[in-house]
Amino acid sequence: MSTNNLIALNSEVGLTRYLRQIKAIPMLSEEEEYSLSRKWVDEADIEAAQKLVLSHMRLVVKVAQKFKGYGLPMMDLISEGNIGLMKAVKKFNPEMGYRLATYAIWWIKATIQDYILKSWSMVKIGTSAIQKKLFFNLKKVKQNLLKSELHELADINTLAAEKLGVSKSRIEDISRSMSGEIISLHESIGDDDDNGSELLDFIASSENAEETVIELHDKNIMLGKLAASIDKLSEREREIIKARRLSDEPETLENLSAVYGVSRERIRQIEERAMDKLKGCLGGSSRP
Repeated sequence: MSTNNLIALNSEVGLTRYLRQIKAIPMLSEEEEYSLSRKWVDEADIEAAQKLVLSHMRLVVKVAQKFKGYGLPMMDLISEGNIGLMKAVKKFNPEMGYRLATYAIWWIKATIQDYILKSWSMVKIGTSAIQKKLFFNLKKVKQNLLKSELHELADINTLAAEKLGVSKSRIEDISRSMSGEIISLHESIGDDDDNGSELLDFIASSENAEETVIELHDKNIMLGKLAASIDKLSEREREIIKARRLSDEPETLENLSAVYGVSRERIRQIEERAMDKLKGCLGGSSRP
């Protein structure tokens, strides 16, 4: 069953309207959540999964707001978080004795964190216009596929490759940093310290918990360094970097010179100065 009536988040709808829409969605009682989760697990009931996703979209917004200091559009952060929420619904086991929100928050954080790091790595790479366009188009295509058919998640790389006209292996290379399957294993579950349990309890024995911990640790270090580096930028430097390096349609030097009332060369100098400040965190050369 299609999930096309999930609330869309895009520039046409607008963030304010989106927030009003999700605020109107009623929260589920514990009994309702359990019943829907069982329908999804036992019967692969897409409508049940859809209700679980919709009722937790406010949680995504709450988590996304904590990452607004990384210079990326809030709408993009929420979209990535929604992907994490859908992954959580797909994997959730209602018999573990925890609410879905407790489990989902880590998947939401993970997809947002990976999106932030991937987006800023595009700044470092100095990638070609074609490579950057592929990254941003892949993000949009995957979001649409994830919204349209939950039961096709396993084939999403193949579907994305077909839509973008590239090989599946190339899609998989980019997807590794977009998948967001990094979880904090040893932090307490839930907002309240009421049970002393850890997310490790959720992980199947077949998964390599040690590698997950190491990868999470590395990503947390990178996010910390990135936040510290962004704090060193002036407001104008941040805006120019966002416009020139973090957009799927980068602004030209000429357009920015008109916006800020300075020469094209001055915009280029500000961009280079900002990249030099970020160089320590991102590594490598600051020049494209």
